[in-house]
Amino acid sequence: MQIRNIAIIAHVDHGKTTLVDELLKQSGAFRENQTTSERMMDSHDIERERGITILAKVTSVLWKHNRMNIIDTPGHADFGGEVERILNMVDGAILLVDASEGPMPQTKFVLTKALKVGLQPIVVLNKIDRKDSRPHQVINEIFDLFSALGATDQQLDFPILYGSSRDGWMERDIQNPKKKGFLPLFDLVIQHVPVPTMIPGPFRMIGTILESDPFLGRIITGRIYSGSIQENQIIQVLTQEGKIVETGRISKILAFRGLKRQPIHKGTSGDIIAISGLQKGTVSDTFCDPSITTPLTAPPVDPPTVSMTFLVNDSPLAGTEGKKLTSRVIRERLLKEAESNIALKVKESSMKNSFLVSGRGELQLAVLIENMRREGFELNISRPKVIMQQDENKRWLEPIEEVVIDVEAKYSGIVVQKLYERKADMSELKDSGHNRVRLTFYAPTRSLIGYQSELLTDTRGTAVINRLFHNYQLFKGKIPGRTNGVMVSNEMGESVSYALFHLENRGLILIEPGVKVYPGMIVGIHSRSNDLEVNVLKGKKHTNIRASGKDEAIRLTAPIQMTLERALSWIQDDELVEVTPKSIRLRKAYLNIHERKRFRKTCIIDEHALDF
Repeated sequence: MQIRNIAIIAHVDHGKTTLVDELLKQSGAFRENQTTSERMMDSHDIERERGITILAKVTSVLWKHNRMNIIDTPGHADFGGEVERILNMVDGAILLVDASEGPMPQTKFVLTKALKVGLQPIVVLNKIDRKDSRPHQVINEIFDLFSALGATDQQLDFPILYGSSRDGWMERDIQNPKKKGFLPLFDLVIQHVPVPTMIPGPFRMIGTILESDPFLGRIITGRIYSGSIQENQIIQVLTQEGKIVETGRISKILAFRGLKRQPIHKGTSGDIIAISGLQKGTVSDTFCDPSITTPLTAPPVDPPTVSMTFLVNDSPLAGTEGKKLTSRVIRERLLKEAESNIALKVKESSMKNSFLVSGRGELQLAVLIENMRREGFELNISRPKVIMQQDENKRWLEPIEEVVIDVEAKYSGIVVQKLYERKADMSELKDSGHNRVRLTFYAPTRSLIGYQSELLTDTRGTAVINRLFHNYQLFKGKIPGRTNGVMVSNEMGESVSYALFHLENRGLILIEPGVKVYPGMIVGIHSRSNDLEVNVLKGKKHTNIRASGKDEAIRLTAPIQMTLERALSWIQDDELVEVTPKSIRLRKAYLNIHERKRFRKTCIIDEHALDF
């Protein structure tokens, strides 16, 4: 039986996970009467809730005496670190492109990485049945993208399939589609993707995915570079510098069979397997025979561009909703995350009981925070800051992102105006059809923090924004920030309707009646630029005199709901987001009013985040 190792790569929401689901179904991985769910590969709760793939996952299917190891990769740019590692495990890739949207920023990112490691992708135009499908123009755009990225003649001669992952068909000829399933795709993978080269010699493998199992302990997944491995074999683990991490015995070798991992007695060169039994080996380490002294070279990973400070929760409500509060347990959890996610960096901050965590973007860090709160953690989070660099002349450089916005034509003016104010440069404007346009900008990362909610407001929810790290450029100067101050509680207790009703003419309210508050907690958005101390506990004074209209029921305007991502991008540098398993609160960094005044007078807020 021959092996094919292939990755599914694409921009977010172009149909990767749906394609893998259909590959599993049509290959016979399930019984005919077996019940299956949609997006079977998105097993994580947050993946299902958000409809995105966060973690790369491996599966395999059998087709005509061939075993295809298939890896579903994330489509969002914030999780690009997963893609960079995965592409070094495979010999081929399916580049999935929406037949209407065409190549998008993440398409460019994943294709760049695939071409760089020498892969020759198969191009699949998905969602061909959409009314606004434009297959011929999209193919030309894909060819132009391949050419612009320096593809070789062989890579430019890419095979093409057209179809619909959702409806379960792929065809080579779009003019006369038979719509009889994925047979053309299976056969094309067998024909186009090379069989892995069997490299003799001692066992060597780079750790690519790290997981934890309650029964087996640490499980490392990777592709066997050379040799073979058997159960109970003794191996060692080397760092990228060649230092021995540990030596141990393999307790289990697992192979991917459909959605399950099954124990096997032996893994051979070219196959993708998972092993257990070691306690310290991690991602990018070389797992090898004890005779090996030189590690395999792990692929380089793009550096993080955004950082946040994670602090121990010191609010008066600390410990009332979560159980994991101390700096020790927070530190252990962050280091565990950084161990398996090499695109994430963690270091202790100069501030007491705090940690600097950096990643590719706000979404990646927000997902980490959401996971932690679901695990019972309480913590405070600072506003995201970009990670600056310096050139040889000691000039500050800041990260720049390529921003693509699809929007109705009538809203394009306000989008261009707002991004121009945020120091963005427009590089392209083109008609997308159906009264929509596609705008492309190069904008500073710091100017995009918090912009998405403003964009949706400006365009009545019709705009779609996609971002991708482009490069570092000279610091572009100060960018206008939030213009509104906040309303800050000055008392400890529970908010009441009467007080909130009488504060509505001072701004927008963020909390409901009956919510626990404390001094320094943010309860509303002030209509003016200054902060306002308010009492949300103040009830109606009772008298023995009844007057007409006095006892009418109070009707409050619905408070603004702050999601985690919106809260993180909305706060200022002197504010924090308090995250617990049950609540997301906004607060001042200094809860005491006198400390806040002293901070405003003496502290100069540095716009430059620490450089990792």
